[in-house]
Amino acid sequence: MSLAVIQMVSQSDVLANLQQARSLLEQAAAGGAKLAVLPENFAAMGRRDMAAIGRAEALGEGPILPWLKQAARDLRLWIVAGTLPLPPVDQPEAKSNACSLLVDDQGQFVARYDKLHLFDVDVADNRGRYRESDDYAHGNRVVVADTPVGRVGLTVCYDLRFPELYSELRAAGAELITAPSAFTAVTGAAHWEVLIRARAIETQCYVLAAAQGSVHPGPRETYGHAAIVDPWGRIVAQQDQGQGVLLAERDSSEQASIRARMPVFSHRRIFSQGVQRLA
Repeated sequence: MSLAVIQMVSQSDVLANLQQARSLLEQAAAGGAKLAVLPENFAAMGRRDMAAIGRAEALGEGPILPWLKQAARDLRLWIVAGTLPLPPVDQPEAKSNACSLLVDDQGQFVARYDKLHLFDVDVADNRGRYRESDDYAHGNRVVVADTPVGRVGLTVCYDLRFPELYSELRAAGAELITAPSAFTAVTGAAHWEVLIRARAIETQCYVLAAAQGSVHPGPRETYGHAAIVDPWGRIVAQQDQGQGVLLAERDSSEQASIRARMPVFSHRRIFSQGVQRLA
């Protein structure tokens, strides 16, 4: 089954971003993809009204969720919708989570992952200070879901620096792990490839690392280099900068062989605790 990872250069105009994303999803579907991963903040970058965007979506008054369902139905495509601001279910006035949604090819919401680790970091770039917790609440669940291409674990961007999350996903049966991201140019140049390859190697999962890759309002510059990494840690497809669609096939037989020949999971002696798992 084919997998697609998408790189975007999202701006502040939500409708223009959705139009761009639709074009890229159409390319993914035309290339035979059954599952496509959009990047973090695919619908908006550089906005100061994320809370209002999330509230509108929760109340059924925003454009993003209807667009997402329609795209999945029209294209017969499972979609991991990077992130969008979305309050907890049935709490439209609550603080939004940075929410990654999995939608099936009938346009139904199958799983929701709220980003666990928020990017409250100082970076040596032209912005300097990043405080995601100003706009978002932390998530509290590990999420995996079954799809036609395999059992998928959901993560987002800064999560990549916390390997215990990925161990939990492997324990929950993940075969592929999504990591929609918007790494800064500085942190991406230093760590992006190391992180996505390490998470693939230690979990023996495919890592589907969608990305933002250029300049955005804010000001903000993102690293790009969206990639598909196989369970041996090989980068099988990559996009340096700008928008694009990456395609690859999942080789489930090779993945099973890697896990059988090097059974790292059964050799584990340290186990994390304290995170609620949603299987």
